[in-house]
Amino acid sequence: MIEPVLTDDVSTEEAHAAWAEAARDLLMGTARRYHHVMTTKDLAAGAQARTEITATQRTHYWIGDVLALVAADCAKRGEPNLTALCVNAEGSVGDGYSATVAAATGETLDDPDAHAAIERLACYAYFEAPGLPADGGVAVLTPKLSASRSRVRKATLAARPVESCPRCFMVMPAEGPCNNCE
Repeated sequence: MIEPVLTDDVSTEEAHAAWAEAARDLLMGTARRYHHVMTTKDLAAGAQARTEITATQRTHYWIGDVLALVAADCAKRGEPNLTALCVNAEGSVGDGYSATVAAATGETLDDPDAHAAIERLACYAYFEAPGLPADGGVAVLTPKLSASRSRVRKATLAARPVESCPRCFMVMPAEGPCNNCE
């Protein structure tokens, strides 16, 4: 853990605790808006503004510790994980999400963003977000991440080699002989 360089006369533990409390409040506000998320940058700035405790160090050095405190608090309260509402600029919960979930619940994740989508939906329901459909809604990736994954999927499909018939050079069907040369 890298200690944040603070501009105020408080310990790192005090700063993290204060930021975690402020972050929880900010994330609860986000949870009350169906399909909304908050960027890590906005969460860090909001937590520092609310507490009036600032760090001169870049956010990525200390925000993970703050999110871990929020996740542990949610688990202790029996609430959905509010940290699922905090995403990076790409719309992903990022690498640290798996670690915070593992520390808070002991759960190991195959796809942190898919897990976060489910947790976000649980947050919207738990904190009674207006606009939540009567059927409970749908767990979705953030639009930015979904678009990114779609582009990757399309590029992967486009990069697959296409087999062609050695006799007529037409594209071969997925299974069986050439339809033209049968």
